[in-house]
Amino acid sequence: MQAYTGELAALLVAVFWTITALSFEVATKRVGSLAVNIIRLAFALIFLSIYGILVRGLALPTDASSHQWIWLALSGLIGFVFGDYFLFQSYRMISSRIAMLIMTFVPPVTALLGWFLLGEKMGTLHLIGMTLTVGGIVLTVFSKVKGQKIQLKYPAKGLFYAFLGVLGQAGGLVLSKYGMQDYDPFAATQIRIIAGFIGFALIVVLNGKIPLIINAFKNTKAMWGITSGSFFGPFLGVSFSLLAIQYTTTGIAATLMAIVPILIIPPAAIFLKQKVSLMDYIGAVISVGGVALFFL
Repeated sequence: MQAYTGELAALLVAVFWTITALSFEVATKRVGSLAVNIIRLAFALIFLSIYGILVRGLALPTDASSHQWIWLALSGLIGFVFGDYFLFQSYRMISSRIAMLIMTFVPPVTALLGWFLLGEKMGTLHLIGMTLTVGGIVLTVFSKVKGQKIQLKYPAKGLFYAFLGVLGQAGGLVLSKYGMQDYDPFAATQIRIIAGFIGFALIVVLNGKIPLIINAFKNTKAMWGITSGSFFGPFLGVSFSLLAIQYTTTGIAATLMAIVPILIIPPAAIFLKQKVSLMDYIGAVISVGGVALFFL
């Protein structure tokens, strides 16, 4: 199974991000995307510092080269500040489930950037697997409009923000791979988060939003959502995503991470009592079949 380390790590990321999307949707609707973004990065930085002390003996990534600091910091600004800011904004407008559907465009965009910037190539089975995975996800979500014409049922602004999130995540992944090289994925994530935190801190200060951040700590339910989302998102999720792209191409990793809309079905049915249709299950089977092709 060592040959599939990257693919398995990417599947774990999908699980982590499913928890994260649900947690941050709750928090964002209560305290806003700006507060959620900067607080979750602060919490993730604490988690990563504890990990660094226990595992690497370093609270901060002081052993990183200048190449790693520059490119990982840039990927943090693009992925966290640009990409996640707009993604979280879209949560309020179109929900995390629809936002995650839009995020299924991350794999082809990532693969295209990986080919253009890193010279990465994907085999025929991988391309078929990508197509099936994304197709299954789209089928699952759009089966919700049974018996109706497919139309724009969500705010165009929210959809546009989600697409900006796609560009941010895809660009962040590719730049992370270029900058990280063989460096520790958790330490690399820490560099990205440091840059992202500084970026959001500047936005908060320049826009006079400090009181907004302080008030967010008074909302207990939002803070529970931010805490759990920070642990499974920026800490575990992002770190494992970097581990994934160390062992496989960015396009393959991004595709496997994109099965979040499928993984959301069980908790939505069990905890939120949402009705799951036959087409949801068909879409899940197709998507899982696409994932299986990456292991052949």
